[in-house]
Amino acid sequence: MPWRALVAGKAKRLLPEGWHATLPMSLSVTFIFPRPKADFKANGDLKNTAPSFCIKRIGDLDKLLRAICDALTGVAFDDDCQVFSIQAERRYAVGNEQPSAIITVTSINV
Repeated sequence: MPWRALVAGKAKRLLPEGWHATLPMSLSVTFIFPRPKADFKANGDLKNTAPSFCIKRIGDLDKLLRAICDALTGVAFDDDCQVFSIQAERRYAVGNEQPSAIITVTSINV
């Protein structure tokens, strides 16, 4: 729950003034996770056997998306039933990236 509150609080600060979305929404989310220490050699280089894709059990994509939609309900949109399209991925942090979620909410004017 603290994570959801963090997402909701950040969304409140970043939404344009006067935002009140009752229209259909499109959601894009990139979840960025740190690589497990086991993916690295002792010298810090990535092992050749390290997976390219974030497929280890570090958070099921559907559960992560549910948490995002729950956090944004009442903030970016009235109800998550307004979300008609979701593009999402989990990936490992690259370089100096910090673990995070990059979230884009788009209101579709119909």
